[in-house]
Amino acid sequence: MSSKIVKPRSLEPGDKIALVSPAYWIPEEIIMQTAKIIREWGFRPVIAPHTSCLNVEAYSGTADERAADLMWAVQDSTIKAILCTRGGYGTIHLLGRIPQETFLDNPKWVIGHGDITMLLYTLASTGVACIHGPMALQISSMQEPASTITRNILMGVMPQYHLPDNRYNRYGHAQGILIGGNLSSFATISGTKFQLSDNQDIILFIEEVEESLHVIDRLFYMLRLQDNFNRVRGIIFGDFYSIKFDLQFGSVEQMLTAHLHDMEIPVCCGFPGNSCLPFIEGAPCTLDVTPEGSLLTFDIEGPHHTYQLGRAEAPIMREEEASE
Repeated sequence: MSSKIVKPRSLEPGDKIALVSPAYWIPEEIIMQTAKIIREWGFRPVIAPHTSCLNVEAYSGTADERAADLMWAVQDSTIKAILCTRGGYGTIHLLGRIPQETFLDNPKWVIGHGDITMLLYTLASTGVACIHGPMALQISSMQEPASTITRNILMGVMPQYHLPDNRYNRYGHAQGILIGGNLSSFATISGTKFQLSDNQDIILFIEEVEESLHVIDRLFYMLRLQDNFNRVRGIIFGDFYSIKFDLQFGSVEQMLTAHLHDMEIPVCCGFPGNSCLPFIEGAPCTLDVTPEGSLLTFDIEGPHHTYQLGRAEAPIMREEEASE
């Protein structure tokens, strides 16, 4: 655990970006298309040995092979950023195989989401800022504006997000270190030795896909029961899609905000996480939630660009759907 946050240095034209698969494998054509786009950005892609290799079930390689790929990308001083190709499952296998200090000795931008949430939290707890953002599938299809914002972060331009009000928002002002991501992945590692130092306040970001309400409810309660939750100063709820409604709530946001009735903290709902808009995890940030909308600012040196995000109100399920 570290109380000091290190921002990896910005990339320059010609710098290398490694494509690494810490979890599931990905088709080679997606890797090649992603590499093409990285070259168009002005950088040089280098591909780890085990990315599209279907060696062990769905994984890109054995746990030792995947750990070796990640260790190579972290320790190679000529590589300036690491783009995870996809999530799925398997990142947890790597955490005990790579000493935490390795990330701090060689700080560089690491990008991913979903199951990669575990790796990002490891970096943040070590004291290295990282990017919760698009992976190879999104980069290869030029998913915008996530791809462009990610490229800009790598080049030193930080995002600032402004989004409309949401019926489940709770107004207020908060500052803290941004952590979180996929709820299933984050809840699994939170409370272990991988956590922020005790003197750091937290802004928590949560999203989920293809889970049921009762599973989301249980995982969120797991977080609330941890001592770390007392340091949460604000919460951002991202997308919850393909959710099975097996409890009597009209939406995930309705359920989770109801569980926060005893906490006087700002809550921002409806952040469009499904579009893979990048967050800078492990970075100090400021969250302001007002009737005019929410503003998330990363308190990092350098130029910032504000993005106005349009987003409809959180969806409400029909009564018959919510009761099924």
